[in-house]
Amino acid sequence: MSESETTAAECVQCDHCMQETGRNTAVTARIDGQTKYFCCHGCLGVYELVNSSSLDAFYRQRCDWQPGPPATGVKLQSAHFSDTVTIAGDEHRIELLLSGIRCASCVWLIEKFLVKVEGVLSARVNYATHKAIITWSGRKTTLDTILNAVRDIGYLPHPCHQNAGSTVFAEEKQDLLLRFGTAGFFSMQLMLFTAALYAGFFQGMESRYRVAFQLISWALASPVLFYAGFPFLSNAWRSLRRLTLNMDVLVALGSLSAYLYSIAMIPLGGEVFFDSAAMIITFILLGRFLEAGSRLKAGNAMAELAELQPQEALLLSESGQTTMVPISAVNPGDRIEVIPGDRIPLDGVVIEGEAEVNESMLTGESRPVLKEPGSSIFAGSFSMNGRLTIKVTGKASATLLSRIIKTVEDAHARKAPIQNIADKTAGFFVPVTILLAFATFLYWKLSSGSTVSALLNAVSVLVIACPCALGLATPLAILVGTSASGKKGILVKGGDIFETLSKTTTVVLDKTGTITRGKPSITDLHDFARTPAFLQHAASLEASSEHPTAHALAGAWDGDLLKVERFRAIPGRGVSGTIEGESWLAGSEAFMQQENIEITPEQQAIASRLDTEGKTVVMVACNKRVAGVIGLIDDLRDDALPMIKLLRKKGMKLKILTGDNRGVADYIAAKCGITDVQACLGPIEKAAVIRELKERGECVMMVGDGINDAPALTEADTGVTVGQASGIALESAGVAILKDDLRLISTLIDSSSKCFSVIRQNLFWAFAYNLIALPLAVTGVLHPIISAMLMATSSLVVVSNSLRLKKP
Repeated sequence: MSESETTAAECVQCDHCMQETGRNTAVTARIDGQTKYFCCHGCLGVYELVNSSSLDAFYRQRCDWQPGPPATGVKLQSAHFSDTVTIAGDEHRIELLLSGIRCASCVWLIEKFLVKVEGVLSARVNYATHKAIITWSGRKTTLDTILNAVRDIGYLPHPCHQNAGSTVFAEEKQDLLLRFGTAGFFSMQLMLFTAALYAGFFQGMESRYRVAFQLISWALASPVLFYAGFPFLSNAWRSLRRLTLNMDVLVALGSLSAYLYSIAMIPLGGEVFFDSAAMIITFILLGRFLEAGSRLKAGNAMAELAELQPQEALLLSESGQTTMVPISAVNPGDRIEVIPGDRIPLDGVVIEGEAEVNESMLTGESRPVLKEPGSSIFAGSFSMNGRLTIKVTGKASATLLSRIIKTVEDAHARKAPIQNIADKTAGFFVPVTILLAFATFLYWKLSSGSTVSALLNAVSVLVIACPCALGLATPLAILVGTSASGKKGILVKGGDIFETLSKTTTVVLDKTGTITRGKPSITDLHDFARTPAFLQHAASLEASSEHPTAHALAGAWDGDLLKVERFRAIPGRGVSGTIEGESWLAGSEAFMQQENIEITPEQQAIASRLDTEGKTVVMVACNKRVAGVIGLIDDLRDDALPMIKLLRKKGMKLKILTGDNRGVADYIAAKCGITDVQACLGPIEKAAVIRELKERGECVMMVGDGINDAPALTEADTGVTVGQASGIALESAGVAILKDDLRLISTLIDSSSKCFSVIRQNLFWAFAYNLIALPLAVTGVLHPIISAMLMATSSLVVVSNSLRLKKP
């Protein structure tokens, strides 16, 4: 007989979805020499697919599977998912919401099946949120293939919108409210009869009335336990079957012990404790409900940010007609129009019109910023008073707002190292508590001879133990801390970064564009007449570079630029290229020496003089001979000195690293009052200096803004970029300060210290609570109802303390 057949001859269970179906109407198939029954062809298809992929273990390990056919045969259109795909080179990434997940083994099946699909690089499914993150090679497979693969094994993918997480929290809160309301209603009725029973205990009561009140109490406690408390009971059962004991096992053991003992006492004439069983569930549900509300509140910051993203845009045609279209239909290069009072739908560059734009949602800066032709503009910002025509520079999924939301969501998932303490403790906490409760029962039973006292004290031990507070202590503080920093324009990419930041001892500053304005101006130009249009050649060569010095040189020429071939940028050194068949280079003196360019004593003297005056020296060479020497000056930013003053007050050691020459570095360092400065460093040398500092025991924060800072930002314990940072630097840094204000570095350190302090307070409270409460429960001081109240309160203390981080 097939394993799936039931004892009823006329019915069989579907071998895939476990739905009962008539034997005569069932779809049958011979698989591996056995007859298999299925409720529909969809289940047969999924079973064959799982079987052919050698993933039959799924059917052996699944538990608590809810019977029902899978979602197969649904036609999927990848176009509906395209705006949620992010692409980095050949690697594509998508986040999906999956329906049809019924137990933890579904997660196993989806992950194992997807990684067998050719081209899929990774697949991770979160059982709690039903979210899947899948990456794949764009050359080897397509989004259609992946979506259909998910559907073919019985799960339906949905586009994952930014506020999906908040929806999950909201649904959880609504469910808890319904269960708590039910538990509260029945518990209040129950307490009336309990009060009567207690009165009868002291003043006497006829047996028939006592039994009647006990039976009514039983009837009132049952819905509380088995409806309102169902999540605890079902989770505890799953936990026991997987041998991974959790908090719900304690709640289930505590409430069921009181409930079953009371049932047994009704015919024996003993005391009943239905009130304890019901109130344990009611108080813990109240705690969970308040906790869910607080988590929803904490997570709303990102949901509010996501809601700033408009879903439609006014697309401008060649004829000037505007059409309202979904933002997913707008491509880079398209023109869109924004009217006064509208939010900007996509990132782009203003090509027509002027407007004051509120970017406070990105930078925390409340003052509007004037946008005019040539200005960059970002999705989610708000046009206050002007009509703008914008050339779109990226897809909807690649806007700065989307990247911020994605980064913060990733940050919420990253653990701070201190959380390992809680994780390790929680692993043995529940088994130890169960053993302690058992020991408490034996002690009181043997010492007092009273089963009632022994049972109540054991139940108190089970109920008062609270690993919830331990579990919430770190992640909730990180959730609130990262969200609060994001509102100030400080993007922290993980909880581990908060912990590292709070230990910072040395702050290393890049010079150009970080503590200086990043907009140098030309003060000296020495043309050695190698070419009739020296400045035009120098400007043409530098026009393709991102370095501020290159921008100054390119901006100094207002005529036509020459065509540059074989352009090459050497970070921290200079640029090279071919113009009209001649080889040109521009960069530092060290770059010239590296390229074996001949430098005459006269040219050397000029460079030395400019260097002594604190100016940046750019040498321009043509065909292996120096064609000119240019001096530029880049002065200190207005907010640099206040920032340095704030860091000194915190006792930080300060250091400047720069690729510029010694004279410029000394000039800027002297104005800052910083004595520790190193000049003429390339990107690798900067990273090496950071490594040396770390080897000496320093906890290093590197602040930079350019591509040449990327290795140092990565090497530092914490990399920080400020203002309009370049893309690579933004990716390399652990923290991105979106508002162009150096003083926020001090705010960042303060926020990190505050967040880490809250985490330590939470952990201290969680450990201290259990260390104090458990002995009181063991010694019989606490009644189970009081224990339930204290247990719910312990979690709320952690939640409330974490929410303090939302305050400025």
